[in-house]
Amino acid sequence: MSELPSRYSRQVLFAEIGTAGQKRLLESRVVIVGCGALGTVQAEALTRAGVGRLRLIDRDFIEESNLQRQTLFTEEDVREGLPKAVAARRRLQAINASVAVEDRVEDLNYRNAESMVEGADCILDGTDNFEARFLLNDVSQKQRIPWIYGAAVGSQGLTMTIVPGRTPCLRCVFESPPPPGTTPTCDTAGVLAPAVNLVASLQVAEALKILSGRLERINRNLVSLDVWQNSWRRLEIESGRTSGDCPACHLGRYDFLEGERESSAAILCGRDSVQISQPSGKHLDFPQLGQRLELLGSVSYNRFLLRFRLKEFEIAVFPDGRGIVKGTRDPQEARSLYSRYIGN
Repeated sequence: MSELPSRYSRQVLFAEIGTAGQKRLLESRVVIVGCGALGTVQAEALTRAGVGRLRLIDRDFIEESNLQRQTLFTEEDVREGLPKAVAARRRLQAINASVAVEDRVEDLNYRNAESMVEGADCILDGTDNFEARFLLNDVSQKQRIPWIYGAAVGSQGLTMTIVPGRTPCLRCVFESPPPPGTTPTCDTAGVLAPAVNLVASLQVAEALKILSGRLERINRNLVSLDVWQNSWRRLEIESGRTSGDCPACHLGRYDFLEGERESSAAILCGRDSVQISQPSGKHLDFPQLGQRLELLGSVSYNRFLLRFRLKEFEIAVFPDGRGIVKGTRDPQEARSLYSRYIGN
């Protein structure tokens, strides 16, 4: 133990990790997709545990409503208008400078998913939509990278550990994403921080098992919990793996990774907002754009994003042209506003 930093001593004393397991953690690479409620808890726990390299992927910026449950952020981050991945990296480096933390202020999509997770030993789900989760499932199966699904809405949570070749995958259990409007969201049901923290902690525990080489200890069930109703269930899912008809892990068909299910506009969970995606390769000149827009409304920008406020709407754009239109949940209206003020 003497050759390991003393900060990990209590973790090393846990026999199932020990010195060998801690060394594996220090050499591991983890990708967290989504730096919101789940992702911030995951990132802090893994940073404190001594994961060697951590990549944070998030498409959004911090707002005041995030502070109730997104544990890495402060009021100062809101005032600075920082992207979530950037603020999270800054905080994590202050917690454990020996962990290499990389921020990627991008939208995970079928074009970049494989390069985003390349070389990872484990992927943690901190997303807020099924389209992203099915994309993660595809890239996990194709690249043979374990990933840990997690979701929390209201007082309820779900989590499931997916190890390619050993466990059922997401499409074994959920063949396709549920139709829009059929499941509760942060907008319709809210979300309690304790539900988030519990789901994220279970995800991190599973990641520690995988990264420290204790695959025999992983949970092989779908865990469902409700912190308000005091319920906890473990649902058997192994039969899904033996059925032999899963499009992803049995037939090798990666529909989401091939772009067959992608939309150019996505309603953001917990926000009266729509994201507008743009083809890669675009680069916005913020000073030039700001000069044009300030004749029409309020404009502020930093090197990460530009925010334009006009009456009841706000449009935030990133350097690559991706935008978030706030004040509407109508993708058609959001596209129209983006096109009118930012351009095509």
